[in-house]
Amino acid sequence: MEKQQINNRIEEIVKAHGFILVDLVLRGDNHLRIIEVFIDGEKGITAVDCANVSRDLTEAIDSENLVESNYRLDVSSPGAERPLKFLVQYYKHINRKFEIEYLEEGEKKITAKLLRIEDENLIFAVKDAEYKIDFKSITKAKVLISF
Repeated sequence: MEKQQINNRIEEIVKAHGFILVDLVLRGDNHLRIIEVFIDGEKGITAVDCANVSRDLTEAIDSENLVESNYRLDVSSPGAERPLKFLVQYYKHINRKFEIEYLEEGEKKITAKLLRIEDENLIFAVKDAEYKIDFKSITKAKVLISF
């Protein structure tokens, strides 16, 4: 089956669970297809969430013959190293530091703390200054992990 059809079906199942499909990676060959599904939500993802989505995906893949070879399915949260793609992913990271690249009269890059979200705008702080960045202008956003 085509990647787009598989993607659409997987996205449908993920949405039915109340999550968003952040990324889908299909690799391997006809002997073993590896399907990596990365899901996220406003409040984060638990191991139980991944197991529930995985169970429904496996059922759909098998019953609808979405993959014609042996496969391995991995369902997980995207992890801190992956850039954020959707506005809903930012809510759980309020008060955390980010590395943000965005377009505003050219490309800009800042390291700042996310203070709040107002509609489609993210409000970041760098020292005593606030930056209001339209979500649509962000080209790359990564949460910085501090220990």
